[in-house]
This record gives sequence, C-alpha cells and structure tokens, in this order.
Amino acid sequence: MQIPTGLTQSAFSELIGCRVVQLDEGLAHVALSLEPHLRNRGGKLHGGVIFSLVDISMGLACSSAHGDQQSVTLECKINYIRAVSDGEVLCIAKVIHPGRRTLVVEADVLQGDKLVAKALGTFAVL
Repeated sequence: MQIPTGLTQSAFSELIGCRVVQLDEGLAHVALSLEPHLRNRGGKLHGGVIFSLVDISMGLACSSAHGDQQSVTLECKINYIRAVSDGEVLCIAKVIHPGRRTLVVEADVLQGDKLVAKALGTFAVL
C-alpha cells in the first residue's frame, strides 16, 4: 500500500521519532530509535514512549483497515516484557476485528527477535 502522507503525519509521532515502515490493510509496522530524551530515570526506553508507539501503530492499522477513516482509542492494555537500553524497536499492529463501529487491534513491540511489550486495544470508528 502506498503510505498517504496525511495518514502518517502527526506532530506527536514526529516528536518522539516514529517512522512508518510498512502500512497495509489492517496492518502497521512503526519503528522508533531510543534517543536520550526518550529515556526514563533508569536510562531505559520510557514505558510511556512504548505505549505511545503502540497507540500510534494501532491507530494507523485501524485507519488503513477502514479506508483512511479516523478512529480513537477506547481502551488499551499493555504488558511490558523487557527493558530497552539502546537501539531500535519495531511495533507491529494488526487489526483482528474490523467492525463497522469498533475495531480490536493487537500489537507486539520487538527489538530484533525479542518481545518487549504486548498490547490489545479497542478503537471506535469516527
């Protein structure tokens, strides 16, 4: 799928450094490099940044599943599996239920082949 610029541009996603790698119908791959301003007090990638990456990726997956319609997060649950000290992470978000009014999306945040976080969310179609 050709990635429409309007779909992927967001001041917040740019602020934290998200890069859309792949966007297909109901699927989004978004990468993020660990930069100094994204670290928590322990020097690791901040959990809020990971959550934001997940939310951004899930939102893109939802929009691509419904022909660029906007959606909003109703709820999202995340499990943090391992800390990230350096390098890059990749979030893979996939719509698992593309309903007319709500969508259910799952996401994995990976560093290489290691699972960093797992999330499940529900989005409302606007």
